Amino acid sequence: MSGSPGPRLRYLALGDSYTIGERVEPAGRWPLQLAQALRADGIDLDDPQIIATTGWTTDELSAGIDAAAPSGRFDLVSLLIGVNNQYRGRPLDEYRAQFDGLLERAIGFAGGRADRVLVLSIPDWGTTPFARQSGRDRDLVARELDAFNAAAHEACAERAVAFVDITAHGRAHRADPSILADDGLHPSAAAYAAWARLAQPVARRLLSPP
Repeated sequence: MSGSPGPRLRYLALGDSYTIGERVEPAGRWPLQLAQALRADGIDLDDPQIIATTGWTTDELSAGIDAAAPSGRFDLVSLLIGVNNQYRGRPLDEYRAQFDGLLERAIGFAGGRADRVLVLSIPDWGTTPFARQSGRDRDLVARELDAFNAAAHEACAERAVAFVDITAHGRAHRADPSILADDGLHPSAAAYAAWARLAQPVARRLLSPP
């Protein structure tokens, strides 16, 4: 007699508007699309528990995690945070320190396994119509986000955490209106699908047995 299948693998997604999917239907959020793609690959991953709110900075995400108090060990934890730090003019050193703390928390939620944590880079909102219309210095936005992403990448490298660059995709497709939601700022479900495709092989490797 064959045994009953075990529970689905658990997934925790931490972030801000990019993770909660501002302006898209829940099914269009990139963590939902990633989970669906991994199930199609034969990995029995549940839909994610999402702790994310539009506008959150690193310290606000940390407070949000405290409030949500996720319990138990997760088999996959994703983290995408920092755009609002840059948007509000918060210093890079503050971001670096607070991101380090969030990364350690993410590893803790994964049962201490850094090899079950996935970090996505911050997309460049300076390429959007919103940035053009608001008169922001788009080159400065790009430089600052590059610095934030370099800090996050360095923190991940120190801990052997997987880091997926999604920033290049948005920059390469900046002239394509289909990658934006109707506010001209946030990504569309199609953009999130592209992020999920970039993250999928990495997540599949993290969740595959040794």
